[in-house]
Formats: sequence, structure tokens, C-alpha cells
Amino acid sequence: MSAPQETRSLLPWTADDPYVHALRTGRGPLFLRRSDGWLLPLDVERWCARPDEADLTVLARCEGAVLDVGCGPGRLVAELAARGRTALGIDVSEAAVAHTARLGGRALRRSVFQPLPRERRWGTALLIDGNLGIGGDPHALLDRLARLLAPGGLVIAETVPVDVDERVQVHVTDGRGTAGAPFPWARLGTPALLRHARVLGLAVDGQWSVEGRCFVALRTRSASSSAEPPNRTAVISSQRARKPSADSPVASR
Repeated sequence: MSAPQETRSLLPWTADDPYVHALRTGRGPLFLRRSDGWLLPLDVERWCARPDEADLTVLARCEGAVLDVGCGPGRLVAELAARGRTALGIDVSEAAVAHTARLGGRALRRSVFQPLPRERRWGTALLIDGNLGIGGDPHALLDRLARLLAPGGLVIAETVPVDVDERVQVHVTDGRGTAGAPFPWARLGTPALLRHARVLGLAVDGQWSVEGRCFVALRTRSASSSAEPPNRTAVISSQRARKPSADSPVASR
């Protein structure tokens, strides 16, 4: 991603953005809205809660120092810190960074495409809660993460539970007339992510699903790493009912 795009990625997230208000209250409604009126619900309540069963399967697979890209209110970073793990969240929202700090996690207001601490020394990079969409260019995002990781490091990404591969312009809205500035976004199902991984030389280290959420672990080229040994788990499936989330689009209101 070019430098101008990195700068623009910080612009939609202002003090008056509906996302900021949602983080302050810990609840929605909150959506990503395309120009054609299509709405994607964002699960603010889950983001602001303690890690759930699906999140815990992600944390169990983390190796070494963990970079949570688009950490939001910081539930994963805070949980890792509570376990004594080295973890850093990055987010372009000042409110998200502040929320993470209040939970006891470390976070920086930074785009993933800007210079970051520990470059080429992270054991794991997380793209959870739809964050494969960051920047609207999954190939560039995955390539950047591969360059941030230590040799043999892991990318753990959450995918949309349908076969989709799209690039769109969206803005955050509360569905009641308040909206943020537009920005590029992407949505990928597992097949699309695996196509990008093959091109970039990332090896599939695991695929699993829990409570309707889907995850893929990808490993960078070299198997030699100082990160902790992988904690491998079997593919998990749960049929427990859950609230609408960022994986479940709804019609425009």
C-alpha cells in the first residue's frame, strides 16, 4: 500500500465517529455501509466483552510475541497480557487504543503499513473480526504481515463463512443517520484467502470454525523460528446460536 493510502487510513476514525461512540457505550447498533445501501452489522457487544470460545481457540494457537492488527477495544491483547504473553495491539482509532490500555493491554495508534516495533520478530499476527478487510487490498496486507513476522511466523485470520472475495468502499454508520468518512474495505471467505496465501508462498497451518466463525492459520516460508512451539488443535465446530456479527450482512434500512 502506498504512503497516501496509509495516511488516509487514519482519517475516518475521528472523535465524532459512530464507532467511537459504540466503543464508549460498549454496544451498537453499528454497521459498515456500502454506497448501494447494503449494511454489514458489526458485533460491538462481542468486541467489548471477554474473549469467547472462538477467540480462545485463536489465542491457544498464538506463538511467540503477538501483534493484533486492528485490535479494536483490545479484548485479545488484554487476555494475552493477563497470561503473561508479549502482545501489542495496533489500531487507527484513538478510542480503541485507549480502551485497550484501560483493559491492561499495550496498543499503538498506528496503521499496519506504517513502521512498527519488532519488525521481522513477531511470532504471530492476528487479523480477527473482519480485519482481513483492512486497506481494501488483502494481498498487500498479507504481504506486509509476512514481512513483519519472524521466519516461520503465523498469520491467524478470521474469514467470512461464505465464498466471497470483494473490494468495496464503506463507511461506519449507526443506522440512524450518523456516519463516518468512507474508506476501502475487503471481505474474504476461506477459499479467497487460500488463493492469496498460495501466491505469497504462505503455507496453510490449520483451518477451523467455532460458533459460526471461521479461521485460517498461515505460516511464513521458513520453518526456523524462535517462537514458541505451535499449540495445534483439531478442527472445531459448534452449532450454538449466536448474535448477528460482521460475517452476516443484512439488507439496507
